[in-house]
Amino acid sequence: MYQTLAVAVVVLFLGSFLKKRIKLLETFCVPAPVVGGLIFAILSCALYATGVMELSFDETLKNVCMVMFFTSVGFQANLKVLKSGGVSLLIFLVCVTSLIIIQNAAAVGFSNILGVSPMLGMCTGSIPMVGGHGTAGAFGPNLEALGLEGATTLCTAAATFGLIAGSLMGGPLGRRLILKHDLLKTAVPVEETLPAHSEEQTSSAIQGYASAAYQLAIAMGIGTIVSWLLSKTGMSFPVYIGAMIVAAIMRNASEFSGKFEVPMPAIDDIGSICLSLFLGIAMITLKLWQLAALAVPLIILLVVQVVLMFLFSYFVVYNVMGRNYDAAVLAAGTCGFGMGATPNAMANMQALTDRFVPSVKAYILVPIVGSMFADFINSITITFFVNML
Repeated sequence: MYQTLAVAVVVLFLGSFLKKRIKLLETFCVPAPVVGGLIFAILSCALYATGVMELSFDETLKNVCMVMFFTSVGFQANLKVLKSGGVSLLIFLVCVTSLIIIQNAAAVGFSNILGVSPMLGMCTGSIPMVGGHGTAGAFGPNLEALGLEGATTLCTAAATFGLIAGSLMGGPLGRRLILKHDLLKTAVPVEETLPAHSEEQTSSAIQGYASAAYQLAIAMGIGTIVSWLLSKTGMSFPVYIGAMIVAAIMRNASEFSGKFEVPMPAIDDIGSICLSLFLGIAMITLKLWQLAALAVPLIILLVVQVVLMFLFSYFVVYNVMGRNYDAAVLAAGTCGFGMGATPNAMANMQALTDRFVPSVKAYILVPIVGSMFADFINSITITFFVNML
């Protein structure tokens, strides 16, 4: 277990080192664990293929880090924020929820057309697309338990593909919408000022780490009981779903009662660290040789997701969100987290706003929906689809 953790951290450092020196990796916001982990996975595959050795690792801490990360995601589900975002936030949330359902429906439908397992289709649906590498690593073992060999490897490969495709697509799509419809005249002028962070806020955030760790532990502990109760329904749920639900209840109890404080900056930081460690361990345990037999159907299913993402962003998000400059920037952002992660969405939007003008609306809606609610809704939707298959 300790050796596995050490190798995962070395992989993280390797990925960070390469990202600093290879601009393309930084441009596409490819996670450091994925960069270093893929190199390690390729080396591991070469050792296996040449008959030298097959590496195996202890995945105990991978599961602990996974649950802690998704617990931190649960704490982000703030109903007050959803309420304060107004109608635009609700509309965008409906768009993202629809995207998640469509991604899974397309994945399962086309897998049936190709004559492969619907579970393989799920490996290219919202698990790796909206969910990214974190959800891919979390649901992979669930699909393996249901009989799909190498599901974690498939999901992670699809997530890496989506990360790059979403980053490549978003900027050009938004640019085309802006220029084709002459949307600059609809842009809302803004004052380019950023809120200042006082020393008191920084000091308070530092002191909040102990409280954050304790609240995460409580949510995870009670969450096991909730997960156990949910399992009695006969449906299959990911191990972290109970902890996510408890965390969301704790966050909103804090917001509405004011009886205790949830230190979100510290919780986000701990969640981010756990995600990196989780991805590091998930990547070094990849078995790339399991992909060979599924290469063709996997590529076809991923191409379907790319076409779907383009059509949904270009025709649905742009039109539903107002057919203006903000809507075009939102469409570009949706390509980012719809096939990768919220940082990709922000990178897509930054590329547009640097070229044209800022979009306050897009910069508010995408982080809220992409970071706070998308993973939560995605986990529930995936669970429903998996149990329906």
